[in-house]
Amino acid sequence: MAKAAKRRIDGTKGGTSGGSAASDASDAPSGGSSSKRVTPPKAQQAARYTPPRTGAAQRPSPRWVPVLMFTLWGLGLLVIILNYMQVLPGAGDGGNGWYLVGGLVAILAGIIVATQYR
Repeated sequence: MAKAAKRRIDGTKGGTSGGSAASDASDAPSGGSSSKRVTPPKAQQAARYTPPRTGAAQRPSPRWVPVLMFTLWGLGLLVIILNYMQVLPGAGDGGNGWYLVGGLVAILAGIIVATQYR
């Protein structure tokens, strides 16, 4: 199949807006309008910014969210420090690894709660 011949449209990059009378008459649409504007597809028209909805999703967090966040951070830090001080039961001979895991999990849980704070 042969390729369709490309047409040059006046008024675009590299062309002149005036053009010659002969080329304007042959390139003009049948409606008589000399506008060569092409409307974008529907998908591009719908890609506009929409502001976030206000309402239930934008309410401030209840008081217990920051309290829980700081409590988890403090508890995790306290467990890790007490483990290295060998104060916790079963923490002899350099500390118990499970206390460290528990402390780190508590700190991580506090970070997860912090992501929900508004």
